[in-house]
Amino acid sequence: MTISVLIADDQAMVRAGFAALLDAQDDVRVVGQAADGKEAVTLSARLDPDVVLMDVRMPELDGIAAARRILGPDYPAAHVPRILMLTTFDIDDYVYDALEAGASGFLLKDALPEDLVHAVRVVAAGDALLAPSVTRRMIEHFAARRPRSGRAAASLGELTEREREVLTLIGRGRANAEIAAELFISEQTVKTHVGKVLAKLGARDRVHAVIFAYDAGLVEPAP
Repeated sequence: MTISVLIADDQAMVRAGFAALLDAQDDVRVVGQAADGKEAVTLSARLDPDVVLMDVRMPELDGIAAARRILGPDYPAAHVPRILMLTTFDIDDYVYDALEAGASGFLLKDALPEDLVHAVRVVAAGDALLAPSVTRRMIEHFAARRPRSGRAAASLGELTEREREVLTLIGRGRANAEIAAELFISEQTVKTHVGKVLAKLGARDRVHAVIFAYDAGLVEPAP
């Protein structure tokens, strides 16, 4: 399967560099480039990419606002892309706002080329990705500053007891192999449970499942 990518960045040389890197991959194809957030929203709806590489700081419409439009209920295309946010600055508020907007990944622009390619593949596959410097502590802070959601707690009723256990461990940052070992089940069974949890909760990926676990009170932020 070829992953189609839209690049949104206000610097032409950055766009060209990312495009050259990604187009050199056998399984990735750059279908368009946008110079600002407004153009990113328009091209995303028209070109229907699998992944949008979205710079945080852009004119006309910043990347986070553009992500909200693309991932919002009024987005005109049936297929909603995954969004990988890119920034030069590792600032908490950017991470919080990007996650709240529904982004599936967050990567610093100084990441190695192979890390960018890997990030595109991970996000396209439906998983979530955060830069190594964007720690789980940031997600905890993000969750701590949000009001506890009664709707999130109510949604737990849709989960089986096992699925709730899996969600709790996801919220604690456990990988599938760790969840399998802790619950004495196979890793493939964990993957099945994770898929059902995401589907039942309407969570786009594991990052948003973590946030949901905090919202529902399954996991408490660190003091």
